[in-house]
Amino acid sequence: MKKIILFCILLSGVAFAQNSPKIEFKAKDNTIDYGNVYKDEDSGIRVFEFTNTGDAPLIIKDVRSTCGCTVPSKPSNPILPGKSDKIEVKYNMNPGPIRKTITVETNAVNVEEGRVSLSIKGEVLVRPTTSPLEKKKTNPMQ
Repeated sequence: MKKIILFCILLSGVAFAQNSPKIEFKAKDNTIDYGNVYKDEDSGIRVFEFTNTGDAPLIIKDVRSTCGCTVPSKPSNPILPGKSDKIEVKYNMNPGPIRKTITVETNAVNVEEGRVSLSIKGEVLVRPTTSPLEKKKTNPMQ
């Protein structure tokens, strides 16, 4: 009888382990570095690509940003095992440093409580403009 109970416990453990979605992001350290970008030349959109490396459908439950200046979008359908998808992030390109965190809530078993933190970093620059009224500096050698 003990052998039958032990066998049933092991069998249920194997069955549970086989239904495990896992999420793996392609970005190193789950971070996208914008680098130095110019406000008027960059849309602010970046994409975090990921793959379901598990053997059950991966569900992205929610995607939130630390502030309203960063707007993430999530896939609406489950991601099947072996398939990839993306989370798009749009930063509003306010001049200055970029240091934002996006929290992704999933049913993945390979991350603590199904949560993954994504980061964006960089700096938004504004090109200096010259006024048409400003006198051009002339070279005295001319």
